[in-house]
Amino acid sequence: MRIRTTLLMAGMVCSFSLSPAYADQAVHLGNHGVHDHSASTASDHAPIGVMGDHIHGAGDFMLSYRAMHMDMDGSRKGTSDIDPVTIATTEANRFFGVAGQPPTLRVVPTSMTMDMHMLGGMYAPTDWLTLMAMANYLEKEMDHITFAGGAGTAVLGNFTTKSKGWGDTKLSGLVRLSKNDTYGIHLNMGISLPTGSIDETATVLAPNGAMPLLRMPYAMQLGTGTYDLLPGVTYIGHKNAWSWGAQYAAEIRLEDENDEGYAWGDKHSFSVWGSYEWAPWISTSARLTGYTQDEIDGIDSQIVVPVQTADPDNYGGDVLELSLGANLLATKGAVKGHRLAIEATAPLYRNLNGPQLETDWSVMLGWQYAF
Repeated sequence: MRIRTTLLMAGMVCSFSLSPAYADQAVHLGNHGVHDHSASTASDHAPIGVMGDHIHGAGDFMLSYRAMHMDMDGSRKGTSDIDPVTIATTEANRFFGVAGQPPTLRVVPTSMTMDMHMLGGMYAPTDWLTLMAMANYLEKEMDHITFAGGAGTAVLGNFTTKSKGWGDTKLSGLVRLSKNDTYGIHLNMGISLPTGSIDETATVLAPNGAMPLLRMPYAMQLGTGTYDLLPGVTYIGHKNAWSWGAQYAAEIRLEDENDEGYAWGDKHSFSVWGSYEWAPWISTSARLTGYTQDEIDGIDSQIVVPVQTADPDNYGGDVLELSLGANLLATKGAVKGHRLAIEATAPLYRNLNGPQLETDWSVMLGWQYAF
């Protein structure tokens, strides 16, 4: 495996960013930034879907749990919907010419759900540095239609594939760059470790009626198989009952390919949000997120089936999403300091490298507790 020169550059950035000179900028930003937990309010944190949004005070810990459900239904090519019959009769199978492979995609995914459970921990050794670790457990399920033979519109049957297990592990550092009474800026720098499986298998229904056990396509695997750089920068602001922020985040593959011969496309995202605190215990938020991701580079030689998810070119694209959320903070009693949050997301625009399944909606529920 070859590590890109990006890794060396990241190390240089970290060495500069972790300079103790930034510790001199640690002045208080209201209830945002270095936290006095007894004075915390619901709007201290960004919407629950934003990761690495805040820095803690020296010696602080925070535990978190997030549960996310995502629902995908139907396929899209570019900016237009495309139905299963059209895919099965017109979309070319990149493996045509391999023994037994038809000229078009005769197996079509119709829907997919994913549930992700994220366990996180944060610790601040100083006021200007917060360390963060996150592990996630995934459960995926995808439904398919199989069309009979190498041509025509006759449906042979339906089948479902499933995968579940631990995904990739993320380790990060949040470094304060600037802060005053109104706003704060910090650097996000992390790495994703390839702890998720990339060789999950399932029994499928082939166009000839056979039911072989095959390696599932890329969308149903649990990890990327590569070490990935997670750079970003976050801005947060607060005045009276209003809070706002913006975050750039990226996933940059540090290896040209994983053990199976491919690497997911690099991903870049940008979010902006605003929230209003109706009372110290409740705030509501709206967030816009745009992201772009390249197609998969390379190919797994064990994934050779006439289905769109087996083609590395049918991944990535450009998406704009709207999220609405709420933060709730317990301010008294035995649960004082415990935070619950929810955020629902739906797409506004999708231009996908398709055909590929399109996300219709997702929802994230989270719990956080700092001490």
